[in-house]
Amino acid sequence: MASADLRDELLCSICLSTFKDPVMLRCGHNFCRVCIGRVLDTQEKSGVYSCPDCRKRFRERPTLMRNINLHNVAERFLITQQEREEITGICCTYCVDSPVPAVRSCLHCEASLCDKHLRVHSKSPEHVLSEPSTSLEKRKCSVHKKILEYYCTEDAACICVSCSLIGEHNGHKMESLDEASGKKKKIWRNVLQKLIIKREETEERVRSLEEQRRKAQGKAAVEAERVTALCTDIRRRVDDLEKKVLSEISRQEKEESLSLSTLTKQLEIKKDELSRKMRHIEELCNMTDPLTVLQEPDTGDLCDPEEEGGDEDTGGHDKQLHDGDDLDVAVISHTLHTLCEVISGIRSGIYVEGPADILLDVTTASDNVLISDDLKTATWTEEELNRPETAERFLGYSQVMSRRGFTSGRHYWDVEGSRSGGWRVGMCYPSIDRRGLKSVIGNNNKSWSLWRHNCNQYSVIHDSEMIWLPDKISSDRVRICLDYEVGQLSFYELCDPIRHLHTFTATFSEPLHAILCVFRVHTSGCYIESSLKIRT
Repeated sequence: MASADLRDELLCSICLSTFKDPVMLRCGHNFCRVCIGRVLDTQEKSGVYSCPDCRKRFRERPTLMRNINLHNVAERFLITQQEREEITGICCTYCVDSPVPAVRSCLHCEASLCDKHLRVHSKSPEHVLSEPSTSLEKRKCSVHKKILEYYCTEDAACICVSCSLIGEHNGHKMESLDEASGKKKKIWRNVLQKLIIKREETEERVRSLEEQRRKAQGKAAVEAERVTALCTDIRRRVDDLEKKVLSEISRQEKEESLSLSTLTKQLEIKKDELSRKMRHIEELCNMTDPLTVLQEPDTGDLCDPEEEGGDEDTGGHDKQLHDGDDLDVAVISHTLHTLCEVISGIRSGIYVEGPADILLDVTTASDNVLISDDLKTATWTEEELNRPETAERFLGYSQVMSRRGFTSGRHYWDVEGSRSGGWRVGMCYPSIDRRGLKSVIGNNNKSWSLWRHNCNQYSVIHDSEMIWLPDKISSDRVRICLDYEVGQLSFYELCDPIRHLHTFTATFSEPLHAILCVFRVHTSGCYIESSLKIRT
């Protein structure tokens, strides 16, 4: 019991093992030097050091004081424990006075021997020596009580001489234990080699995954930094905009207040003058002496205010009152318009990959779509192009797809359409029909389209469901933005500032290709041919 208590006193509270090179903190608690060093290294990141036992805090990293007395006690305890473990192992059978470790075991005698008794032991062949063991009976035949010397390959069993001669293994193919063991070791080595290869492959896979994880962390850190910088810039610009608008409102309020104060003073003077005239006229009207009334001169002061140019004064006052009735919201709205530019900058900044490189695939172009040499422009033509009919080519409707398809990420591309005629632009799956009315972009569930009608009206269409856009589009340039993982395909008018038109939401299941559709329409007695150009 005392030994157990001593062992508990000599345990490090961090590693729960006997102290190794114990050191002491100022609070009096002891730890292994390596253990407390690791703890302090971890605490160094936070700048707060504390004892793992009592949680006492230190302003600076504490100095480690070696506990020599505890070191000596722990060392003596470890030596004693080691000696006891050696003694309580396999001991010599013939040393009865005190336990002595055995060095060999005799299978014939079924006894373990120390160095001293091994020197006087019989050297006869039947006395087979082996490593010290406490289960010597397992090395003998359970039937004949003889040493196991052979291996029966048919029954996969270790047998003695009697088993091979008169026992149940008589006539079976035999091998010596060393020979059979060598063969089995060879099999194990082959298995070991395969396991080593698998482990190396696993380690390589782990390294690859770790590399991917580090790349993902690096990319996330870059994205987080970019978003933080973007949001900081947005907050700064919005704060500046708020200050600017509030300053403008304050300026207008002061200006209007000063104007209204001046006008009020003028009207007060006018009111006093009118009151004076009214009192004088009332006095004249109350006189009973007609001679005095008639002798009063008809001066301008006594004229009707409406005849003295009062209309002009009143009109001026009314105009000032009307102007001061409200703030100049046009100026404020113009200042707030900057907010749209901020939002537009956010939208354009989302697609960090930059404009996608879109090239048209001539093998998909219908026979009445002329493709430019740079593979960027599609124009309706009545010229006979005599393209071969293939499974990839659109037939009957003037369309063409892009070579490139997108299966992930965020991308955008711009297109400029002709101001006359009609056209459609958008994206589609490569499995879209190539013939018939259902092959037209937007007329199926495999394509999404912005449609410019001949009457300069616009709509969006998917799976033959059309939505008219309420606002007029003045620009002839459109931006198409794709976020494949989120499942959004958006259309924007490239005006100043950029204006959102519509966003389709879907779960994309195939690569998405750009697709253009140009028309030839008859209007006002003539034909109008349209074109679409991909901008870079």
